[in-house]
Amino acid sequence: MWIQKEIRLRPRPRGFHLITEELLSDLPELRGFRIGMMNVFILHTSAALTINENADPTVRQDFESYFNRTVPEDEPWYEHQDEGTDDLPAHLKSSLLGGSLNIPIADGQPRLGTWQGIYLCEHRNHGGNRRVVVTIQGE
Repeated sequence: MWIQKEIRLRPRPRGFHLITEELLSDLPELRGFRIGMMNVFILHTSAALTINENADPTVRQDFESYFNRTVPEDEPWYEHQDEGTDDLPAHLKSSLLGGSLNIPIADGQPRLGTWQGIYLCEHRNHGGNRRVVVTIQGE
């Protein structure tokens, strides 16, 4: 069986945010799958998705600090600055992290590790609502 659904995530400030529970609350259909795969794809070029630590919030703070140092704003060689100084760095960060996740499904739940959660990586100062498409295949 296949299911595809678009989910609108609530706006968040710039940073790395756990969205696992928000996604799962919008996917009651997932409970009907014994085994399968779930793809989560973000419909934006200035935000990304990743899986990482779900317990200690300092990990998310350190991610934000790392990416801000690795891809700084206001570099003189950036040509794309139509939407502000955070725009091109947001595109670069999004490409480094990626726009989709593939997660196994077992017994109606994503088969994540004990300390794993799904992050929305918001790279804009004012990103607004973000949309993801979730595609599930399985039985």
